[in-house]
Amino acid sequence: MEAERWLLRVHESLEREEWRDSGAQLGRRTLKDYAESYLTENPNVGERWAETSRRNMRLHLTPLLDMPVASITPAVVRSWHAQALAGTGGRTSIAQTYRLLRSVLNMAVLDEAIQKNPCQIPRAGTDRPKERPIASPAEVAALIEAITPRYRAAVALAAWCGLRRGELMALRVTDVDLEKATVRVDKTYVELLESRRRFEKEPKSQAGRRVVSIPPHVLPLMAEHLETWAGPEFFFVGHDGTRMAGNALYQAFVRARKVVGVNLSFHDLRHTGQTLAAATGASLADLKRRLGHSSTAAALRYMHAVEGRDAEIAAALSAVAEANNATQLPSR
Repeated sequence: MEAERWLLRVHESLEREEWRDSGAQLGRRTLKDYAESYLTENPNVGERWAETSRRNMRLHLTPLLDMPVASITPAVVRSWHAQALAGTGGRTSIAQTYRLLRSVLNMAVLDEAIQKNPCQIPRAGTDRPKERPIASPAEVAALIEAITPRYRAAVALAAWCGLRRGELMALRVTDVDLEKATVRVDKTYVELLESRRRFEKEPKSQAGRRVVSIPPHVLPLMAEHLETWAGPEFFFVGHDGTRMAGNALYQAFVRARKVVGVNLSFHDLRHTGQTLAAATGASLADLKRRLGHSSTAAALRYMHAVEGRDAEIAAALSAVAEANNATQLPSR
């Protein structure tokens, strides 16, 4: 009798199609639906990255978005990736899109919607960063001189202290301590492009929270800014006295770089300052702490930038030896 009751329940579930595997049902979900779930449900995905991912989906993933995830095979991924590389899209955004696709399909594997992630192309998600241009100290000084006075302190802090633009826009007056010659970074200001949303948030990692020493030659500029241009709360404010918009700083920098004749982005100033810091002999740990990097690989880029100084070091050693009358090596 128990067996008959069990068999009756099985027949009823068959009629309601409850027998179908839940994983198979999830496998019929489109990639677009899965991607949206990933971007909205994953706590590690910030709003800026979600905005970038949706833009990359529109630019590069359109051929796959309406496909059920179960039908996306390694061959489909290889074909899509080859066509994307053959198009006019940037290599960086294509690599970002591949990483997104791989992450979304990893979620499908965890849901048992698919058995194995079809993203199997070696290094397809790796974006090899280009060597960033480095400004000389004289060029940094020229940029500070050329830019509108309201923005001079921002250029100095980016170049000599390694602050990001969002970190600059989040600075309070109380974050800058001229007596201790430090600037405290514990927030970043995010400005989304498409939704136009603006908000402050915590740094991505604990390493982003830091106190950076200000070089002595920059302190007079900080004092002048505090006295003349800072607001009652925010260190950088616009003409109306409210928090400065990041785009206003960017546009002012573009005008200044044209005057000076250098081809730099504002973010390159951060690279410049850290490369100069590495050239002074700063250790890897020093650079990670100063930049707010939790990743060793990111800080290593700045160490790599000064590896070419080996010939200069050799020449300097020779000068030291000559100063100590040690240039004549004994013969065998």
